[in-house]
Amino acid sequence: MEKWPRFLPAGDLGLLVEFGDKIDPEINQEIRKVFLALEKTGVNGIMEVVSTYRSILIFYDPSKTSFDQLQQEILSIEKRFGEVIVPPPETIEIPVLYGGEFGPDLNFVAQHNGLTPEEVIEIHTSGTYLIYMLGFTPGFPFLGGLSERLFTPRLKTPRAVVPAGSVGIANNQTGIYPIDSPGGWQLIGRTPIKLYNPSHENPILLMAGNYLKFKRITEAEYREILQRS
Repeated sequence: MEKWPRFLPAGDLGLLVEFGDKIDPEINQEIRKVFLALEKTGVNGIMEVVSTYRSILIFYDPSKTSFDQLQQEILSIEKRFGEVIVPPPETIEIPVLYGGEFGPDLNFVAQHNGLTPEEVIEIHTSGTYLIYMLGFTPGFPFLGGLSERLFTPRLKTPRAVVPAGSVGIANNQTGIYPIDSPGGWQLIGRTPIKLYNPSHENPILLMAGNYLKFKRITEAEYREILQRS
C-alpha cells in the first residue's frame, strides 16, 4: 500500500511532495495546510512553493537548506496539522456569456452528452467548483466538481489562439483562459472578467482553495461589464 506523503527530487533545487495519486478535495485540503504552514513559518531557504492537484513543488536554496531538512520540516508540519488554521474559502461568481461566437463548442458538448445547449448551460451554472490549482498560463484555474453529464473530450486539433476569458471543458475538467493562448478545450462561453491583469498589485484574481460559481449573462451585460473592467 502506497505511503503518503512521498518525497521526490526535482532537479538540483527542487523537492516534490506528493500527497496522493488522485484528484480529491481531502488531498487538496492537506496541500493547503502545508502550503499555508510553510508560508506562515517562513522556512529558511525556501524560494518558492507551487501547489498542484495532489502535490507541492518546493524550490529551495541549497546553501541554506537541503532535501532532507525540508522533508523533515514537512513531516513535522503534518504532525501539527491541528494547529494549522485554514481560512474559510470564498466563493467567487464569474459571469459568462454562453454559446454563439463566445462559446463555439457549446452545441458539440450538448450533442456529445445527449443534451440541449440550454441543459448544458443549466448544469454548468448549477455547480460550485473548487479551485484546485492555478497554472498553464497566469491565473488559469483548474476546477473540480464538473458534472459527469458534461464530460467531453478535448479538441482533436487545438486552436492556435483561444480568446482571453473563454470558458472551456476538457474531459472531467472545466476552466477559464485568462489570456489569449493556444488551447484544446471545448469552448462553451466567455467571461468579461479579467482573471489576470499585470497592472494590478495582485495581478491574479483567483486563488487555489477558494470556490467558483458561474452565472449566465446576456450579451448586453457582457459588453457593459467589459467596458467597466
